Amino acid sequence: MLQLLLLLLTSNLGLAATSRPGVVLILADDLGYGDPGCFGHPSSQTPNLDWLAAEGRRFSDFYSAASVCSPSRAALLTGRYPSRSGIYPGVFYPASKGGLPLNETTIAELLKQQGYQTAMVGKWHLGYGLNGSYLPIHQGFDKFLGIPYSHDQGPCQNLTCFPPDTKCFGECDQGVVLLPVFKNDKIIQQPVHFTKLTPMYDNFARHFILKAAKKQKPFFLYYASHHTHYPQFASTDFAGKSKRGPLGDALMEFDASVGVILNALRKAGVENNTLVFFTSDNGPELRRQIRGGNAGLLRCGKGTTYDGGMREPAIAYWPGRITPGVTHELASTLDILPTVASISGAKLPQVKLDGYDMSDILFNNGKSKRETMFYYPVARSKELGVFAVRYGKYKAHYYTEGSILSDTSPDESCHWTAPVMRHIPPLLFDLEADPSENYILSCYELPTFASIIEQIQNETVKFESGMEFGESQMERGLDPELEPCIKPGCEPRPQCCQQT
Repeated sequence: MLQLLLLLLTSNLGLAATSRPGVVLILADDLGYGDPGCFGHPSSQTPNLDWLAAEGRRFSDFYSAASVCSPSRAALLTGRYPSRSGIYPGVFYPASKGGLPLNETTIAELLKQQGYQTAMVGKWHLGYGLNGSYLPIHQGFDKFLGIPYSHDQGPCQNLTCFPPDTKCFGECDQGVVLLPVFKNDKIIQQPVHFTKLTPMYDNFARHFILKAAKKQKPFFLYYASHHTHYPQFASTDFAGKSKRGPLGDALMEFDASVGVILNALRKAGVENNTLVFFTSDNGPELRRQIRGGNAGLLRCGKGTTYDGGMREPAIAYWPGRITPGVTHELASTLDILPTVASISGAKLPQVKLDGYDMSDILFNNGKSKRETMFYYPVARSKELGVFAVRYGKYKAHYYTEGSILSDTSPDESCHWTAPVMRHIPPLLFDLEADPSENYILSCYELPTFASIIEQIQNETVKFESGMEFGESQMERGLDPELEPCIKPGCEPRPQCCQQT
């Protein structure tokens, strides 16, 4: 009898140790709202994402907090608009002095306090700094395998992007070090081998999940893919296999990585105790034309405050907890941190958060706590403030501006030649009836629209009165000596920073 009681007690302790759910956050790069097959693209081959959408909760109205990489990733990991953390204007470069401030609390840091094992694989793009001081291992992640910035931020014209020897399309950035691959805080490759990169990432992710499950430890995996950012690349299994050319091959490889993660969760026996969340950092880079992704029926793309720049595909999956279906509730990457805190029992950081717990949306098919979404431009500033606001189904543009990142779109409003224009009264759109933001609602035609604009203005004033801009990390400047080099102190830089 005593032995039976001890056995039951031991079993219960083991259950308690693993009762906290696993969390897997999968982030695509520059993937447009209209790119996955499950979001309507007729020739994308994304069977794993399609399955995830069929078995999970697909969001129709999910937003990033920025329309370019670094600020959008900062918002996702901190639950705060990047204005607060100083991740503006623009993005980080290999020589950037700044990075995501170490006093910001990331999802990884929250979960480490709850005993989670944490790992990040892929694209960081939140700063490198002096001796790698801003790398993920200093931001709450136990392990890191990846590139500290965007894979077009280094010379790539002599690198192979598709086997057997297809050179990368485009020259990318010049005059900086070749792209390094890091394991934790050490460079293991320079330059990167693009055709073998994703299989290495997938293997890392698989082993991390299996090892954490074997130890009966809760885990957080942040898989931030480089796909489908330009220049596209893929390994042997996917090169030339899609109907969409190089971008389609890259998207197929990304989709396969989703499958690898799902299979690892099943093999580890933790699929039913893991929240899997997929989304993209920002809209597609339309200036790349057919190699730049697709925003679907949304207007413009990357770099703009039209919905094509910030409205993203998103899916949440947790078998037995999340009922399959589609939600039209308003949600954002800002909401991921509060949601993860809620399901893990973690305490929220004692700072101003801009996110809301999505538990009612995910688990009860309920309403969102979010009523508004605020859109800042790439060059955000205190002087101009918010460019656009979504309030319920309505969106008001106080300012509009094009972007070079959305150049070549048939819509000239998206182009870099479209200057900052102030709108008094703001341009008002009904995003349920007109998600393409084509038809301006006139207060002269229907006086109730004036009341809606007044409500939006009240929300904007209230929001901006509580917005405190952090010191700009980008304006701290550049120092070429900070660029990561596999041969510290070698000459001449940057040419010598490579394996021989």
